[in-house]
Amino acid sequence: MKFSRRTFLHLAMSATALPTMPRIARAQAYPSRPVRIIVGFPAGGATDIQARLMGQWLSDRLGQQFIVENRPGASGNIGTEAVAKAPADGYTLLQVVTPHAINAALYTNLNFDFVRDIAPVVCAARLAYVVVVHPSVPVTTIPEFIAYAKANPGKINYGSAGSGTPQNIACELFKMMADVNLVHVPYRGGAPATTDLVGGHIQVIFSPMSESIEHIKAGKLRALAVTTASRLDVLPDVPTVADFVPGYEASGFAGIGVPRNTPTEIITMLNKELNAGLADSKVQARIVELGGTVLGGSPAEFGAIISEATEKWARVIKFAGIKAD
Repeated sequence: MKFSRRTFLHLAMSATALPTMPRIARAQAYPSRPVRIIVGFPAGGATDIQARLMGQWLSDRLGQQFIVENRPGASGNIGTEAVAKAPADGYTLLQVVTPHAINAALYTNLNFDFVRDIAPVVCAARLAYVVVVHPSVPVTTIPEFIAYAKANPGKINYGSAGSGTPQNIACELFKMMADVNLVHVPYRGGAPATTDLVGGHIQVIFSPMSESIEHIKAGKLRALAVTTASRLDVLPDVPTVADFVPGYEASGFAGIGVPRNTPTEIITMLNKELNAGLADSKVQARIVELGGTVLGGSPAEFGAIISEATEKWARVIKFAGIKAD
């Protein structure tokens, strides 16, 4: 059978387009069914709230339900493993937070490699912790707290949500840089630690903003400083730790990831829609209420944030000899 030149060229052009056509069609069809956002922590916490905020935005924009599914346990590792082993088709997302970077150094026998197996989509926000003390502690500033700690070595107890959690790591970095001796009291979650701080059973917590802000406003806890590089709009009169301990910074992050090998066009679509959400004033206001600073940006920029945090917290974990519970 002979082909005319016109027919031959048409067939050749069609063959060349074949590799890209399925990708384009796949992106246009996505999402065609509900999408899960896996949260490796309990419902009601800051991580869960952040995931639901972005999930609602995506649901409204893309016409399918983005459903938050809580799979708590092992500092987020249970949920992360579920996503790492899920099909790389864009229908299983992971709410990525600071513990994921910490866990890379804290756990040595995981069935996944977070950096290798989870592809970054977007970093929604930087998250602050706030150094809060019980009102009975006779200090109002970080320099006074450092002096008080040095005058009472080993007598000041700090609480956290458990060994290897951001509260623990942030305080250990402070101990290292300020050269003070504080005693770690780990709890099973941030809520019971905060309850004991309000009750005066421990003296200080490097607390997530969402767990302490109402107690600060009510005068039940005293805020000494925030751990980010700059002050927060939600606590404009509270200085940073770095104002008194140069170089100190212990912010967290929150964003979205997907299983590795998820099609690039799906990652690009999710990144575009999530960045649109982060430009929305109502979404921004909610993030600020949670103690966050809105970021956004590219998948590569989120990857750099994760890489930097992983290396930084690995050094602190090694120095402090922190072990997983």
